Amino acid sequence: MEYFLQQLINGITLGSIYGLIAIGYTMVYGIIGMINFAHGDVFMVGSVAAFLVVLGIGLTGGSGLLLILLALILVAAIAMVVAAAYNWTIERLAYKPLRGSFRLAPLISAIGMSIVLQEFVRVNQEGRPKPVQPIVTGGYEIMRRVTEAGEFIVRLTNMQILIIVSTLILMAVFTILIQKTSLGRAQRACEQDQKMAALLGIDVDRTISITFIMGAALAAFAGLMFFLYYGVTDFFVGFLAGIKAFTAAVLGGIGSLPGAMLGGLVIGLIETMWSAYFTVEYKDVAAFTVLIIVLIFMPQGLLGKPEVEKV
Repeated sequence: MEYFLQQLINGITLGSIYGLIAIGYTMVYGIIGMINFAHGDVFMVGSVAAFLVVLGIGLTGGSGLLLILLALILVAAIAMVVAAAYNWTIERLAYKPLRGSFRLAPLISAIGMSIVLQEFVRVNQEGRPKPVQPIVTGGYEIMRRVTEAGEFIVRLTNMQILIIVSTLILMAVFTILIQKTSLGRAQRACEQDQKMAALLGIDVDRTISITFIMGAALAAFAGLMFFLYYGVTDFFVGFLAGIKAFTAAVLGGIGSLPGAMLGGLVIGLIETMWSAYFTVEYKDVAAFTVLIIVLIFMPQGLLGKPEVEKV
């Protein structure tokens, strides 16, 4: 029971990171019907930018709690701005000219931009992993059990609390933003029909650009959390995380924000539980197998809506 509880905490933490990245995929797809395969590398750019800022300001775990919180807010803001600038540039240069073209063109362009971002960071920051000493330390003991084999302690670390709580806050903020604001109404209108939205006076190009910026900001925050949680980042970290986040978006129902978060939690829990009770080498196989099974019986995903063909 104790081991299961510990893995449950680990799975929710990892799933929260995947969910934040997956929201970017699902927001872009919901409006323009395109998968931004460079989104995982935007996550990587945010993670590397966070590392450089942490290194630049000399932030360590020995600093005071208030100083660490203020510094992390600064780091998050800078990483989000950098990632948003990259994603805005990608949308303007690589995706906007291809709107309305045959469907494979934006896909090829997205894969190309993914490679460009990877190589750009690799060349500029070198290919070595970039480790850092733990910054957010400490935690709470949830449960303790003494057995013949030894003592097992279930812990909830402050870093895990930070990831889970910040994810819940961001989900609430973005849900309110999309449901209650004029920007959200514009996004939902563009999702329904871009031409009609333009006729009604909505700036479609601006709405799409802002959506890319919002998705990049979430990905960058996820990159910061990933970097702080695992204590390392590199130029290739966005590839696998991006694939898993895309899987989470599809699993939850592409186009659904709650579905993206739910899909991220499911993928995170599958990975951690499989690693705990079965062979760790097959944890990715297990995650993708569950995706296939769900899509066979629920093609729209867990919370997605069936596509209605417009005639």
